Amino acid sequence: MNIANTFRKWSAYNRTVRELSSLDNHMLNDLGINRGDIQRLARDHANQI
Repeated sequence: MNIANTFRKWSAYNRTVRELSSLDNHMLNDLGINRGDIQRLARDHANQI
């Protein structure tokens, strides 16, 4: 894995965590997500890149 790809994954992970964390609990619930799922979802998203 090269540095550019690692940075893209790290950036995607951080962006996803930041964006989901900014939502209130009601909005997360509407999406079927709870706060405990955010890091796992962000990690799964970053690994798809």
